[in-house]
Amino acid sequence: MKFRYITIEREYGSGGTKIGRELSKVSKVPCYGREILEAVAKKRGITEDQINRYEESVTGSLLYTIFVMGRMQSGNQDMLTEEGKIFLDEQMEIRRLAMDGPAIFLGHCASEALRDQKGVIKVFIRSSDDQEVRKRIEEDYQITKDKVDSTRRYYNKKRAGYYRANTGNDWKDIKNYDLILDSAVLGIDGCVKVLKGIFE
Repeated sequence: MKFRYITIEREYGSGGTKIGRELSKVSKVPCYGREILEAVAKKRGITEDQINRYEESVTGSLLYTIFVMGRMQSGNQDMLTEEGKIFLDEQMEIRRLAMDGPAIFLGHCASEALRDQKGVIKVFIRSSDDQEVRKRIEEDYQITKDKVDSTRRYYNKKRAGYYRANTGNDWKDIKNYDLILDSAVLGIDGCVKVLKGIFE
């Protein structure tokens, strides 16, 4: 197996989470997303909602980014903010899970955690069909039609800000990825089929 790990960053409503979970089923490779949050919450004795609030408050300043990335490489949590400590814990959990064997990681800047690991392919999933995205958000997340656009903007902004704050990179910059998939063109099953081939 040339590639052992797939990291997936995805636009909200693109179907990226569903693609990761379906890929896990057909490839028999574990998929981790919310499970990373659960593990860190348990370790710290806090709730997932508290972690979400910390993630939302992450600053996008260059100073924060440099400080966190420096501590991440050494594993030293001294002088880190609570947000930085949680991010570092998430990165350490991703590395721990990767030691168990091939895996699929959803979000959490997993590509940063595994940047020195061999056999990693970095994927970004988007959708070029706004109507399809709106429908998926309504159906999958039970968001009312009048709140769909604002919810979509909120989560995409949150993901972009979190990625930039903790990696120093632009979330949508294609240079950060090895493969970009359009779920509107390929469909959910088509994306799963493409990614399954990576593990074969």
